[in-house]
Order: sequence, then structure tokens, then C-alpha cells
Amino acid sequence: MRSISRRGFLGALGGALVLPCRVDAQPAEGGRRMCWLSAGANPRAVRAETYNSAFLQRLADLGFVEGRNLTVEIATAADQPERMPEVATELARRGCDVFIAPGNELALIAAEKATRDTPIVIMANDYDPVATGHIASLAQPGGRITGVTQLQTELPAKRLELLKEFLPRARRVAVFADVASSGQLVMARSAAKRLGLALQVTEFKRAPYDYERAFADSVRAKSDAVLVLTSGFFVSSRREIPALAVKYRLPSIFGNHLWTEAGGLLSYGPSFPELYRRAADKTSLILKGVKPADIPVEEPTALEMVINLKTLKALGLTIPQSIRLRADRVIE
Repeated sequence: MRSISRRGFLGALGGALVLPCRVDAQPAEGGRRMCWLSAGANPRAVRAETYNSAFLQRLADLGFVEGRNLTVEIATAADQPERMPEVATELARRGCDVFIAPGNELALIAAEKATRDTPIVIMANDYDPVATGHIASLAQPGGRITGVTQLQTELPAKRLELLKEFLPRARRVAVFADVASSGQLVMARSAAKRLGLALQVTEFKRAPYDYERAFADSVRAKSDAVLVLTSGFFVSSRREIPALAVKYRLPSIFGNHLWTEAGGLLSYGPSFPELYRRAADKTSLILKGVKPADIPVEEPTALEMVINLKTLKALGLTIPQSIRLRADRVIE
């Protein structure tokens, strides 16, 4: 499978072929139609995520019930970045009152290209929609895009700072990145320079990503820890990556508590279920006729630090008191 860059992806959008994609639909008699574009493995896996369930439940609480007055079409790219354009095009042909583009910037780019004037709700987990030029500002996004966003111009640096505080003798940190997290990598490089850290960067190009090799290379490079940047294309390996980090005895840090619960050592970021519930609020407004240009894009109101004690013990580490006191949750 060929590699793809952000520039190459943008070019591919102009001539994407429409091929079969994995689509899951829960039809409703009449009502509204929501089209959901995901990078995930399959629609069932998308629905199984706690934050996506929280999104759909919040919509139901607001009066838009799937199968009653709301049809939900979920289409996935099966963890293959280059398939996003064709999947978005196929999904748009079904007719959408609102387009949901969660996760990475590739989903938003594909949705923008596949639709002319359909409102788009983003959950910008992997990028900054202002810095990338998709919206004018958070308070006044303009155009047809609204939703929620993480603080990806700040969080990669904060996670490196946490690693340095946790491991004050660390000199080199492995960083896992891909096409969806390229903007975060820029921020991580800048923070590493300020912190006096060298980075051993693995940029995954082709699916399936070879995590075992990446960890082996990181150890050979004498990395002291691993920072896994936020990418929707990493999610299907949420158990594999933390397990390999323990196997190769590398302390790990991730973007949210779901990774720590899966065995990662540390996580720092927003609560995904809460963030997605806020995205559902904005989706509800659009379904009621409010223009997305008039709906501000929200950032997280709180960030949480979570530590996995089992992983800590497996690595033979102790928690610095300064971090223990600031931890929001410790997993036994």
C-alpha cells in the first residue's frame, strides 16, 4: 500500500475513485439523516467506543433518536488514510443533513470535498482547526464547520514535559506519529528542543503499522520513554501499543485515559466522552436549523492526568511526588 502525505492526500481528493466502503445505517421513517465518516476499522468498532456511544446517547437525550427520527449512516476507511476521499464521496451520495467528521484532519478535508454546502461537525482530536485554516476562529468559525477541538497546539508539549518530570534523567524520547498527527509532531519537536530532549521519531507510512519494529528501533536508539501522538489510525491498536511498551520496558504517555486503562503508563488530555457530548449538543442545534457559522467551536474545559499503577510496577518505577499529587486518577 502506498504511503501518503498531507499534500498527497489533498491532491488525491481531486480524482478519488468511488469504491465500496463499510457502511452501517440505522434507518428511520422520515426524520433527519446524519452521515458519519470515520477512519476506524469498521462501523461496529466505531459504535463500540464509549465516546461515540456518549455522542449518540446525548443526541437521543436532546430529542434525536436513532431509528425513530434520525437515520445514522456510519462509513469507515478501515484504518487506511488514503481511502478517506472515496468513503466520503460514497457517504455524501446518500444525502446528509449533517456530516460528522471526527478524529483527524483527513476526515474533515474529505468531507469538505465530498459535500458542497452540508454542515460539518468536527471532533478535532488530532489537529488544530484554526491553525490549519479550516475555521476563522473558535468563537466565530464562519462557513459550515463547527464542533469541538482538543488543544493540539499545546498538549504534545505538555506530555513531553510530564515525561521529563517523571523521568528527570531521560535524554531521548521515542515519538510515534503518522499523517494524521504531523502538526503535533511539529509541536513536539519544538518542546523537545526547549526541554533538552532528543527525539527518536517513527512516522508510520503504510497500513498496517508495524509497531513491534518501531519499539525495537526505539530501544536500539536508546530511547528512555515513548510519546504516542494522537491519531485516529492508532485507535484500533490501543491494547497492542501499551502492551509492547511494557514488553520493551519503555514508559509511555498517551492522549487520554482510554489508553491508560488499556495498559499505558500515563495519559494527559480531555475526557473524550464529555467532549463528544458537547459535539452532540452542536449537532442537535444544526439539526434544528441553526447555522454552523453561528455555533462556536469548543475546547475542553478540563484536562485529566491518569496513571496506571500496574504498568508502573511492571516497569519497576515509582511516581514522583509532584506528579502523584496532581494525578486526577490512579488505576490500580
